[in-house]
Amino acid sequence: MATNKHAQIRYHALNDCFCNTGRRFYMEDLIEACNQAISDHSGFDMEVRRRQVFEDIKFMESERGYKADIVRHKDGKRVYYRYGDPKFSLMNRSLNAQELEQVNEVLITLSRFKGMPQFEWIADISSRLHSISGREEVKIIDFAQNQFLKGLDLITPIFNAIFFKRVLSVEYLRFNEKKSFKMVAHPYYLKQYNLRWFLFAKEDSTGKLANLALDRIIGVTELSNPYRENKEIDFGEYFEDVVGVTVLKKPVEKIRLWVSERLWPYIETKPIHESQKQLKQVKDHIEVELELIVNYEFTSQLLSHGDGIRVLEPQSLAEEMKEKITAMLARYQSIA
Repeated sequence: MATNKHAQIRYHALNDCFCNTGRRFYMEDLIEACNQAISDHSGFDMEVRRRQVFEDIKFMESERGYKADIVRHKDGKRVYYRYGDPKFSLMNRSLNAQELEQVNEVLITLSRFKGMPQFEWIADISSRLHSISGREEVKIIDFAQNQFLKGLDLITPIFNAIFFKRVLSVEYLRFNEKKSFKMVAHPYYLKQYNLRWFLFAKEDSTGKLANLALDRIIGVTELSNPYRENKEIDFGEYFEDVVGVTVLKKPVEKIRLWVSERLWPYIETKPIHESQKQLKQVKDHIEVELELIVNYEFTSQLLSHGDGIRVLEPQSLAEEMKEKITAMLARYQSIA
């Protein structure tokens, strides 16, 4: 079965040929029709191979395909192709198994946005796709999402500003501050971490990249200022050296951790960071090494594992963790 990106274009080109009872389409004609259809669609000249067309015909005839009755008519030493039923057409057929799978993959993706403010249209689209797929709308997968998180209503205007390259005036209130401030921002990227959303945008006045939590944004207003495109940061790589969303201007460090034998199966299957590697296994623990930039999210994750993890190196991080744990202990010492 052909699975490349031009498969559907070829199927429909072949369908047009097989439906045409006023002309005989031999193999070379089918190849030419496929080439022309791909060229019209993509703007590039393609050369579809004879073997590819044979595979396409086989797929169209299959149970997984369209169950098409394609008849080979002999014309001397040559063969032309046509549907056995002149009224048959892919346009009159329901979705095949492969297309049903693709529709349901789309439904799973869309389910991540259902219920979020400003994305109510997702529910309508999902209902339509479910009716097309012919499957009952039964929920079989769930994604963690805090529907009551402040700032979710800002996702749509910020998303549109990024997509359409619009400058925003952002009113922002930092933690532990009582007064908000405004900035002119060039929005580049939205990222979710730990059920919260963050906007990464370039500040117009400083030219620096700002990390703005959506639940701390009071409001956004679109401006007519010229938009500065992002030509410096590849966000696909930007977060590689950190846990979470805080990228500090610090060097990457080698971190060595002591992990209890009890906790190890969890840490092994859900690594703290993509750089995690096992160094050695001792009697009651495992030692692992990470290479990353130490930030708040990383130390918070270490603390979340309680006595199952201890920092061995570097010493500075071990001391920092000790201070945090001592402060936590002090909070409980006043309890009778």
